[in-house]
Amino acid sequence: MTDVIAHRGASSVAHENTLEAFERAKELGADWVELDARRSADGVIVVHHDAHLADGRVIADLDASDLPDNVPSLAEALEVCDGMGVNIEIKNLPDDPDFDAEHLVSDAVAGLARAYLAPDQVLVSSFNIDAVDRIKAIDSELPTAYLSVDMGDPLRGLERTVAHRHQAFHPYHSLVDVRLVQRAHDLGIAINTWTIDEPERMAELVAMGVDGIVTNDVAMGRRVVDAISG
Repeated sequence: MTDVIAHRGASSVAHENTLEAFERAKELGADWVELDARRSADGVIVVHHDAHLADGRVIADLDASDLPDNVPSLAEALEVCDGMGVNIEIKNLPDDPDFDAEHLVSDAVAGLARAYLAPDQVLVSSFNIDAVDRIKAIDSELPTAYLSVDMGDPLRGLERTVAHRHQAFHPYHSLVDVRLVQRAHDLGIAINTWTIDEPERMAELVAMGVDGIVTNDVAMGRRVVDAISG
C-alpha cells in the first residue's frame, strides 16, 4: 500500500515545518511526515527548509534560543510525530550558506533518529548523497534515501542509490513511470516521489505501485490512496 507522506507536515492547512503542521498531519491520517533538518550555531538540529529565516538571518549564525518560536528542534518534532514515520531530509548542499563539509548534521540526526524512532519509523534522505552516506557509516541499520533533481533519465539516480546502498530513491514525480517503479522494486529499492497535490496524478502514481507520495494536501492524499487501495 502506498504511504501518504506529509510534505513539511500538513502544509496546506498549517505553516510548514511547525509542530502544528505535524500535529495536523497526524489528525488527517498521514502515514509519514517529511521534514527538513539544519544546524544552529550552538549545534542544535532544528526543523526549517531554507538556510535563512524570513528576515534574512542565517540559521547557522544563530543559537537555537534566538530562533522564532515556530522553528522547532528536531527532538521536539520527533516527539510530536509519535505514531507516524518520519522522513528527515538533511539540508546540506555546497551552495548553502550553512554548508557543513564535516557532516555534523548527519552525525546529530543519526543519534536523534536512533533515540526517538525505531528503524522502521525513520528514513533519512538528502540531495547530498555524501550526507546520507555519512548516516550509513555511523549506523548501517538506519534506512536512507537519495533525493534527485536530475531531470534526465531517472534510472541514473536509481543506479546511484543502489551503488551507495541506500534503501529508497526519491525522484520528482514527473519523472516516475511504471518502468522506473518496476526496476526499483526488482532491485529492492522503494520509490517515494514528490510533491503531488493533484488527485489525478496521485491516482496514477498509486496505480503504478509507488511506495510513498509526498504531498502538501494530506487529506486529499489519504482519500486517493484509500479509494484505490480499498
